[in-house]
Parts: sequence; structure tokens; C-alpha cells
Amino acid sequence: MTDITTTITGRAGHITLRRPRALNAVTYEMVEAIDAALKEWRDNDTVALIVIDAEGDKAFSAGGDIADLYATGKAGDFAFGQTFWRDEYRMNAALAEYDKPIISFLQGFTMGGGMGVGCHVSHRVVGETSQIAMPECGIGLVPDVGGSMILANAPGHLGAYLGTTGARMGPADAILAGFADRFIPQEQWPSLIAELESTGNTACLDRAGATPPQGRLDALRPEIDAHFAAPDLPALLASLRASDTEFAAETLKSLSRASPLSAACTLEMMRRLKGNTNIRDALALEYRFTFRAMEHGDFLEGIRAAIIDKDRNPDWRHDPDRLPSDAVAAMLAPLGEHELTF
Repeated sequence: MTDITTTITGRAGHITLRRPRALNAVTYEMVEAIDAALKEWRDNDTVALIVIDAEGDKAFSAGGDIADLYATGKAGDFAFGQTFWRDEYRMNAALAEYDKPIISFLQGFTMGGGMGVGCHVSHRVVGETSQIAMPECGIGLVPDVGGSMILANAPGHLGAYLGTTGARMGPADAILAGFADRFIPQEQWPSLIAELESTGNTACLDRAGATPPQGRLDALRPEIDAHFAAPDLPALLASLRASDTEFAAETLKSLSRASPLSAACTLEMMRRLKGNTNIRDALALEYRFTFRAMEHGDFLEGIRAAIIDKDRNPDWRHDPDRLPSDAVAAMLAPLGEHELTF
């Protein structure tokens, strides 16, 4: 497969995403390849650790490949998407629970499905160009691939803000919010990877760590916490409208681009998952939403407006100020025999 390679070099298993023209968007075949490599290397004593990186300067991975999801969903076939998300989430859990060190190098955009590959591993490296985000609410989904767990455990109410607005995090903000561990200048990455492969030891990462450029989130935390402590989406919007700050205006603009159903469900997920560090619980909750997203949510309309027609004018199912009280509960209700299992 040319979209991804899985090789053993020295003491390291090495996974490289190789779709730079598509910003390394994660396909179903790539999910399968990562999962197979993890299983193959688990009991291989030659492999002391795993390195995950990606070709190109623009992105580690800008998300999941949604073209097939849209095409099958529009045709009334919801099973492909449900299978894609199920197997992707199982792969995310395998990365998070792996018993050997995994080191990811996250240049450029790391979003959505790419975050699920790069941000659950034991050693997450960001550099000067790193931009991490969970922009799913803008296409009618919720922060998934285990991202809801990281967001829910970010300081204060940062997770609710980042999850509903899709705001991008530079390296310092990604470390603050829990999506990365250390900043290392990108010029050092090739030599570090070579050392990881030759030694099978992660000590070189500690020696190379540096101070990242200053982020923006820490200074905004008081205002974020004041607004995003609101109990639901209408209350959040009312709080922001009552404020005359630049932050409130920018945040209202960002929320206006989000699916109201997705944003409301994201806020509820933040509450349910706060303090929970079991990625399986987060993935199972996310799957309840994504399982229903095509048929009962805004996913297909969100993709149409953002990717297909590109009119940026989605016709969402709900008004954000008049969201039915049972809409969120319905999207996050147990799935019975379809619940995600591992």
C-alpha cells in the first residue's frame, strides 16, 4: 500500500502516513494497516518501540477520509460509515493501550482522525508548525476518535470551548490541553528518529525538549471558564451575547458555523466524561453519536456544505436557541446490540 508503510528499522517499528497531497487523510485501509502492525509487533522482541510520522510539511494528518463516507451515506448505506468508525475507534484504543512506547511526530495539521492516530500514544511530539484541532462540530459530528476524553480532561472548561468551536491549538496550547507532551524543534526530528530506531530507547526525547512559543489559551482561560460553564447550548450562547469582549464575538462567530445538535451533544459529552481517563468509555459514547450521525444527525449536510458544494451554508436540523430537550439524549442513547465493543 502506498498510502502508508509499516516497516521495522533497527529496534523500532515505523509507521509512516504517505498521502501528503491529501494531507495524509486517514482511509479505512490505513486504519486496517495500523491495527495489523500493532498486533504484529506486540510480541516481536525485536521491536522495542514504535515511531509514527507522516510525509509532507503541511500535515501529520488533517483528518479522516470522508469521501466514501459521504457517498455511501447519500446512497442510504449507513453501514459502511458505522463499520469505518467502529474499526477506527478500536484502533484508537489499541494505540492508547499499547504496552510498548509509541512516539508520534505531529507537524502541521493534526485534526480529527489524524488526532486519533497521533495523540493517544505515550510520547507526542509537536514542533513549530503544529496545529491541532477537533473541528467535527462544523461538519455535523462530535469530537471523536477518543478526542472527547482528552477534551473533557483539559483544564477548566477548555475542552468544551475547543470541542464546540474547533479552535486550533499551536504547540504550547496543545500541550496545555493534553494533546501533546513536548515541543522539539522540527530540524531535530530526523536525527531523533534515527536514534530511536538504533537504540530502542526514548531517552533522547527528554534531552531534546525545548520551550514552545507562547500560546493563546492560558490567557483566555478565565473568560472561557466563565462562559463554558453554562449548562447547555442556549445558556452558553446567551452568556456570550451578554458579553461585549472580542473573545465573545469571535466565539459566537465560531459557534454559528457549528451544527447545533453536534455542539449541544459535545457539551453533554464533556460533562459525562470529565475525570474519566478510560478511552473505551469515551469511544463508546462517541460511537453512539457517529452510528446515528448520517441518518439522524447533520453529518451529510455538513459534508455537503463544506466539501461537496462548498457553499458554507449548511441547513442544520435545529435552531441553536430552540434545540428540543430530547435531541441530545436521543443521539447519545445506548445502542443495544450495536454498542461499541473491543
